[in-house]
Amino acid sequence: MKYGYIRVSSDKQTVENQRFEIQQFCLREGVQIDGWIEETVSGTKPYSKRQLGKLLRHVKKGDLIICSELSRLGRSLYMIMEILSYCMRRGCQVWTIKDAYRLGDDIQSKVLAFAFGISAEIERNLISQRTREALARLKAEGKRIGRPKGSRTKKELNQLYRKEEYIRKALQSGRSKRSIADSLHCSRNTLRRYILQNDL
Repeated sequence: MKYGYIRVSSDKQTVENQRFEIQQFCLREGVQIDGWIEETVSGTKPYSKRQLGKLLRHVKKGDLIICSELSRLGRSLYMIMEILSYCMRRGCQVWTIKDAYRLGDDIQSKVLAFAFGISAEIERNLISQRTREALARLKAEGKRIGRPKGSRTKKELNQLYRKEEYIRKALQSGRSKRSIADSLHCSRNTLRRYILQNDL
């Protein structure tokens, strides 16, 4: 399968430019796109929680993903390296148009994928180490770490407390919990728990 991947960061941007760019590239290369994945989401959002993550979980050896440039995959070098390393392990090729990048089965791609994997692992370890050091410093300074005391039991400490009327009206209008949670920038589980606890 050959997929065209398009991502824009906001509703003000259009997917048509990227689609046209990919279509023209495919005409030149003699490639037929079997499916399109389009999403409006920030590149800083974890790819596992985007449409891209769903695509990557289904790709197989020999599949191809084409996008306009590497930055469409993610906003950080670490995220891009992790995605490319994952694709390499699955045997999925990634081609970008503006960067003229092609991750395939050749030795150069395997060397790059190995480098990406090592770099991603180093970055993960550094992030973990910085987190541990920061927590240790806060603990040494006597600061409380974790959820505020009573945040699960005191209604006014809940992040959704000031949004209760909004939630009530949204539910009455028939909106889905997913839609409400997205608009409040919280998880569906957090919203569901708040609704149950407060009989909304």
